[in-house]
Amino acid sequence: MDLFHFSLQLPVTDPTWIFLLVLLIILFAPILLTKLRIPHIIGMILAGLVIGEHGFNILARDSSFELFGKVGVYYIMFLAGLEMNMSDFKKNRGKAVMLGLLAFVIPIGIGLVTNMLLLKYTLLTSVLLASMYASHTLVAYPIVIRYGISRQRSVSIAVGGTAVTDTLTLLVLAVISGLFRGEGGGWFWLWLVLKVVVLGVGIMYLFPRIARWFFRRYDDNVMQFIFVLALVFLGAGLMEFIGMEGILGAFLVGLVLNRLIPHVSPLMGHLEFVGNALFIPYFLIGVGMLIDVHVIFGGGDALKVAAVMIVVALTGKWIASWLTQKIYRMSVLERELMFGLSNAQAAATLAAVLVGYNLIQPNGERLLNEDVLNGTVLLILVTCVVSSFTTERAARKIAMGEAHPEEEDPSRLPEKILIPVANPATIDYLMSLSLLIRDPKQKNNLVALNVINDHSDSDRLEQQGKRYLERAAKTAAAAGLSLRCISRYDLNIAAGIIHTAREYDVTDVIIGLHYKVNLVDSYFGKLTESLLKGLHREVMVARFLIPLNTLRRIIVAVPPKAEYEAGFQKWVEHFCRMGASLNCRVHFFANEQTTALLQALVKKKYTGTMTEFSRLDSWDDLLLLTGQVNYDHLLVVVTARRGSISYDSAFEKLPGQLGKYFTNNSVIVLYPDQIGEPQDAISFANPQGNNESQHYEQVGRWFYKWFKKEEN
Repeated sequence: MDLFHFSLQLPVTDPTWIFLLVLLIILFAPILLTKLRIPHIIGMILAGLVIGEHGFNILARDSSFELFGKVGVYYIMFLAGLEMNMSDFKKNRGKAVMLGLLAFVIPIGIGLVTNMLLLKYTLLTSVLLASMYASHTLVAYPIVIRYGISRQRSVSIAVGGTAVTDTLTLLVLAVISGLFRGEGGGWFWLWLVLKVVVLGVGIMYLFPRIARWFFRRYDDNVMQFIFVLALVFLGAGLMEFIGMEGILGAFLVGLVLNRLIPHVSPLMGHLEFVGNALFIPYFLIGVGMLIDVHVIFGGGDALKVAAVMIVVALTGKWIASWLTQKIYRMSVLERELMFGLSNAQAAATLAAVLVGYNLIQPNGERLLNEDVLNGTVLLILVTCVVSSFTTERAARKIAMGEAHPEEEDPSRLPEKILIPVANPATIDYLMSLSLLIRDPKQKNNLVALNVINDHSDSDRLEQQGKRYLERAAKTAAAAGLSLRCISRYDLNIAAGIIHTAREYDVTDVIIGLHYKVNLVDSYFGKLTESLLKGLHREVMVARFLIPLNTLRRIIVAVPPKAEYEAGFQKWVEHFCRMGASLNCRVHFFANEQTTALLQALVKKKYTGTMTEFSRLDSWDDLLLLTGQVNYDHLLVVVTARRGSISYDSAFEKLPGQLGKYFTNNSVIVLYPDQIGEPQDAISFANPQGNNESQHYEQVGRWFYKWFKKEEN
């Protein structure tokens, strides 16, 4: 009996061993090539070359590589649209269009001349081949993600230019294909463009609304992930249905879902993880398996064709990047990054050459012959190598430049956000809020706390608290962050929060509010009052009725003299950071003096956030905001503790106003940092720290208005 029957046949055909070999390549190629200082992307392509039929013939490029390869290229384009900083892209869309047009016109112009004069091809063949030089794929984009610079201006320009260039290239490909199918009538161009425009508008209008509806009703991470993938392939499939390539549809879906999937959300972490761990490497290995280095030493004009294609493609992209840099006075490093991202040939180039290879001319010859096919594969290898090395070099320099800490206030403590978890209905919202407002440059700045009362039921409460902390930790881990979990016994929840905040140098506290709890009781209950008396750090009391990623606007009501509080700049930074992450507008309502300071601060530090400013002269006019706040808006009310500079007696009416007029809105009530000791240490005679002068000020204002009225 043969207990160990094993026969080795190459190429390997068993699905188990195929998948194992691919996983081993994905695992060990980066480890090996990191020591050689070779980009991971090149490692995947070279590994595909070695194991492919033109290498050691270990694996055949079967249907699994075609399937996962197509998913991978869709993923690259989808992530490119999803990662794009839309506010920055809107400001730089002119530059992106310019780069896209230059990257299309210059290579196709140079290529048309060289193809006809040097390679002696026909006009139609020369046009199709030249369009291949113009197209490019964002193969090096994972490098940008890895270095955390995907929101750089030059990256947005390069990604936007890719959309313009590939769209024009795919239009040329569709027209040439239509000519060979007898569809090249006078209306063909118009009909094709019309179909693309109609489908693009349909995706931009319908997909965000469908996604927002889905995200509001289903918060399961797996369901959201599958739903997003379904939209990606629906967009790609519809684009192929009208005669274009699916990569254009995948990129467009990424753009329209950009504001619904925040960069720091668990869903984004899942999408990036699956793509970078499996689909994108599978695609790169499949590209490497197409490469046949033997054609360089074989007969025919393969080497000459490949040399011309490589020189023209690289030269055309470099000239386009150089002109864009000179026209808009950008830095040399930005030019290098644009060139690195825009010169890799892969997806659209493969699509064009395969279409041309399968088109048979009336004389029986292929539109693109074997030399062009082999030269294209070599073009893909060389341009991917150049693209990866160039992008890696530029991205590293930019990341190192951003890593230098700016001069900050030396008295400002390192950020540390405390999230008490006691209500399972609010854990996800509180964690999402903390992920959006945290400083991404600081590590380990999130702390979750569960406080247990010391009584007979403490064992059950301890187990329950551990489950809450585990749930919070999973949310943070899904976003690629670590969360410090603390469980402690104390007299009550407020005491536990205060003691933990002091022990761990907490700078911000976020507490939740279940939407079914009465607002008046919540804001002036024991927990909030005790926290405000015992802590002088920033405290947010939050209630969300819809998922944070579906918010469309943040409305911030700012009281007079808020700029004099110690935490003024910090809370402005928090909500500007939140608006930038959600890609939604932050609308400040304040009096004239405070508005001027807000505008100056935003212009100086937070230009990437879309902002708007309106007048709110008196805090008594807060009810005017009822006409400004919609269901999908977040209302942020900046208030103050008793005895602070910006405290106003009108704050006493705030709970009733919120409970009566803003019950259908997501709300955050914010108490900023305050200079000095907590208010329970202000006076032994007045432990609540009440500032009665506020009432005298109110009477004084009434007399002032009365005398002004008499004078008029």
